Amino acid sequence: MTAATHSTLFPQVPDTADAVLDGLDPEQRAVATALHGPVCVLAGAGTGKTRAITHRIAYGVRAGILQPSTVLAVTFTNRAAGEMRGRLRQLGAGGVQARTFHSAALRQLQYFWPKAVGGSLPRLVDRKIQLVADAAAACRIRLDRGELRDVTAEIEWSKVTQTIPADYAAAAAKAGRESPRNPAEIAQVYATYETLKRDRAVIDFEDVLLLTVAILQDRHDIAEQVRAQYQHFVVDEYQDVSPLQQRLLELWLGERDSLCVVGDASQTIYSFTGATPDHLLDFRTRHPAATVVKLVRDYRSSPQVVHLANGLLAQARGRAADHRLELISQRASGPEPGYAEYTDEPAEAEGAARRIRDLIASGIPAGEIAILFRTNSQSEIYEQALADAGVPYQLRGAERFFDRPEVRKAGTALRAAARFGANDSLLDDAVDLPSQVRAVLSGEGWTSEPPAGSGAVRERWESLAALVHLAQDFAAAKQGATLSDLVAELDERASAQHAPTVQGVTLASLHSAKGLEWDVVFLVGVAEGMMPITYAKTEEQIEEERRLLYVGVTRAREHLFISWALSRSPGGRPNRRPSRFLDGLRPGSVATAVRSSGAGSGGIERGVGSSGGTVVRRASRTPARCRVCGRTLTDAGEMKLMRCEDCPSDMDEGLYERLREWRAVQAQRSGQPAFCVFTDKTLMAIAETVPDDEGELARIPGVGVRKLNRFGADVLAICAGQELRGGDEGD
Repeated sequence: MTAATHSTLFPQVPDTADAVLDGLDPEQRAVATALHGPVCVLAGAGTGKTRAITHRIAYGVRAGILQPSTVLAVTFTNRAAGEMRGRLRQLGAGGVQARTFHSAALRQLQYFWPKAVGGSLPRLVDRKIQLVADAAAACRIRLDRGELRDVTAEIEWSKVTQTIPADYAAAAAKAGRESPRNPAEIAQVYATYETLKRDRAVIDFEDVLLLTVAILQDRHDIAEQVRAQYQHFVVDEYQDVSPLQQRLLELWLGERDSLCVVGDASQTIYSFTGATPDHLLDFRTRHPAATVVKLVRDYRSSPQVVHLANGLLAQARGRAADHRLELISQRASGPEPGYAEYTDEPAEAEGAARRIRDLIASGIPAGEIAILFRTNSQSEIYEQALADAGVPYQLRGAERFFDRPEVRKAGTALRAAARFGANDSLLDDAVDLPSQVRAVLSGEGWTSEPPAGSGAVRERWESLAALVHLAQDFAAAKQGATLSDLVAELDERASAQHAPTVQGVTLASLHSAKGLEWDVVFLVGVAEGMMPITYAKTEEQIEEERRLLYVGVTRAREHLFISWALSRSPGGRPNRRPSRFLDGLRPGSVATAVRSSGAGSGGIERGVGSSGGTVVRRASRTPARCRVCGRTLTDAGEMKLMRCEDCPSDMDEGLYERLREWRAVQAQRSGQPAFCVFTDKTLMAIAETVPDDEGELARIPGVGVRKLNRFGADVLAICAGQELRGGDEGD
């Protein structure tokens, strides 16, 4: 490892605010200096989006424009949040909060629950699958292990899309979801699951968001307190937000527009969890004054890898494809992607293991190689093949590094040595930090040579070896660093879940590989039935599979190998064919018609009302206008009311209060927050319009067909001044 590499692992804090901008390309610099108003960063794979947004926050903090404690950066994984906190600390902006949606919401929920509800927050269950099993048993519905997992996923999807049990069947059908059981049964299990949670005084991870939204929605004093704390928001991976997360973000923001979102619609691969790129794609519509910056300079992958990635998206269809970004590699030329066909899956795994062994022998570190597959069930055969070839490996998504028993024990030993090392004869001959660490860890099982074979013994050694390598990097970057300094660094990394590199080939699913990169990537099992997966039926599902392969391709820096097997087992019928996504891209295949439109080039677009740029013209559409003063409406809440917030209201106050009382009953019966029935704005619009029939009610924004069918009769009866029968209110 070179000194230059050391300096990137532990860089020096920039001296000034302007120094924070050093090394950014023009588009990244535009992101970093766009500190006011809504900003949308469309960032292709490998274009340095995390670098751009962390430098944006750091520049704002160092220039005195942003106060660290008022900034909340939100992303989707603890690892990504930890990496962001680490980068901000290295840039001199250590006081900024970088969290996942759930982590940020849970902190607020724990703080405000006693004030908003009273008592202590119900216990948060780590895994809901046992509760789902209990709910199914209570319904006399038998679920095997696979069905239990799938039904749990359906409940999670329902909650993040704000779908109540009674509406599950219709919502699943509309979304094109293939229910693992009869939708009516899933709805029954879902409803019972919610009842069991209330009876046992527990909440799940989705409830954390739902309850936070409900409190901020219903308690304006608490919402204002949160908004006073956090005044500037950055959302990474914005293409993956769910409707529930978007609603929480809107409540955090209030009427302000100090928001920067970052995403790439071509990397939307979690729609099965409720994620949707619509919020990213509609950002300019919701915020006409937004500054849009497109990052297309790819610093990760070679031109050959980028060419294949662009080719994959050139054949894509759908709305995300219309907004695709065409990447431009900034790296030197590399080898062409390799393609290999095998008779069966064991032969494919053995072929990958042999090639990996040769790559390691040529000098490529095992930690810079990954095997990526569509489903976790494909992992076992590659684990066996690598073990047979004597190649170390690690499973992505397994136990977190700092939670491993050997790492915890090593940390305890290093901490003790830092305190009492002067009296430890073990350290007598250790002349520098790396030798001290090697001496301490030798007592924990580390040796200069790895143990033979694979398995638990090798995995423990790899963990300790990662700490040894980290100590070497740390000492090279921080002259005079002590054992105490290293322990402090490890504590910071453990808090941020910023693990050192374990020297083993990574085995990972394509979904869990998102956000990672390696010098060498093997994409295996790229055959019809696996890529796209068999159960992908609709065009939307097929296109998500294409995007998943795109994510896999763009994980590779230089070497990319793509393979498939003609049959599953030795001697099986060779009836498989390579994935349709490779048609026209792999040698000897017939090309599919390439789309010529939709690719986005890099650059900056200023929104309406922004200075210094040309307004991007859009297809004309009839604007929404205030029914009182005639002004064009752009705010979603005003569009729902069909009037400016400041224009006089002719709302029937009594009707509005009756509607709110009715809504509270509905929310309590369904176990959902009140806004899931109707938002305040929709109730205000109803109370202002006072509809006489379903046609008038349906024209009110926020009602929709589903809510019209479910609640229309009640709402029209209330508008007509009728008293609802007690039994009707919940039907």
